[in-house]
Amino acid sequence: MVGGMLRSGPTRSLARSTFQFTTSHNRRNASNLVPHTSKLPAPRIGGLTRPASLALTAYRPLSTSLQRYAGTTAGPPFVEPDKKELQHEKEVANKEIEPHPEEVNSASTVHQLFHEKETPDEEKDEDMLASVYADLRVVKETFALNEVPREALYIGMAGVLPYLGTSLTTVYLAWDINHASMDGQGFLLSGESAELLLHILEPLQMGYGAVILSFLGAIHWGLEWAKYGGTHGYRRYAYGVVAPAVAWPTLLLPVEYALIAQFSAFCFMYFADAKAVVRGWAPPWYMTYRFVLTFVVGASIVASLIGRGQIADKISRLPGPGDRLRQLRESQRAALEQEERERRARVLAAEEEGEDDEDEEEEE
Repeated sequence: MVGGMLRSGPTRSLARSTFQFTTSHNRRNASNLVPHTSKLPAPRIGGLTRPASLALTAYRPLSTSLQRYAGTTAGPPFVEPDKKELQHEKEVANKEIEPHPEEVNSASTVHQLFHEKETPDEEKDEDMLASVYADLRVVKETFALNEVPREALYIGMAGVLPYLGTSLTTVYLAWDINHASMDGQGFLLSGESAELLLHILEPLQMGYGAVILSFLGAIHWGLEWAKYGGTHGYRRYAYGVVAPAVAWPTLLLPVEYALIAQFSAFCFMYFADAKAVVRGWAPPWYMTYRFVLTFVVGASIVASLIGRGQIADKISRLPGPGDRLRQLRESQRAALEQEERERRARVLAAEEEGEDDEDEEEEE
């Protein structure tokens, strides 16, 4: 009876339809080997309704092994190419390559491998010197004095030449003193003459620096009188008072300390002037103008300090104003002590004369 049911027409049609459905489903998804039986109609065999789970399925060893391999590997699942991709591959394979010798030149083989040739937006290498050029451009713009009045520029640059001259002379004299200490004779001057000239330059450089600082403070008094940026009273007058108050006491210090103090004062006055420009108390070009002059003066001070540092143990130090004040104070103390000793001596002499007179009177 069972053999008759399997040889009947409905049974064969059921098996055929189940096989076709399984084949089409495996083409869409290789991972699903068993069709979704919930969507299959329940077959009817001999008037009886049978569940769809008893439908026959095709056994594919290759698909089963591929499914197992894909489940054990970490890569993406295998996807079969569609018909359009296969057709495009066939068209490319059958297409003949046409030669174009006129397009071959010296530059046609240097383009990147994964870029189209003659690409207009091809990435260029970064210029390694771009930062250096940018820094040079900033320096050039900083030292551009186009907006500075010519008269102020010429007179200001002429005003720093004496300071620069004393600094360069100090460096040369230091070199000549070193030359004389090693060879016994200087290049142009003897060691004693070079040291004497160096001691003459010391008060000149320090005094001229104090004069420049005082002049920088006096400029703000002129701007206040001209009412540039309005009137600000004591706040602007304070610039003219602080500058000389800091500059002139440096003359009482030793040379090295005096130069360092004046260097700090010049830097302080530059920042004060820059702040005045930001506030609108001075012309906009004044900041650049002051920077150039301060740079020249600061470089001169540094050069003088370096030159003097090379001969610090080879020259004698002349007494400065501070030393002279100390000597004056010591001499006054010594004079007072001498006067006190003389007074005491006179008192003792007077007392001795009085005692002698009393003795003579007693004897009589």
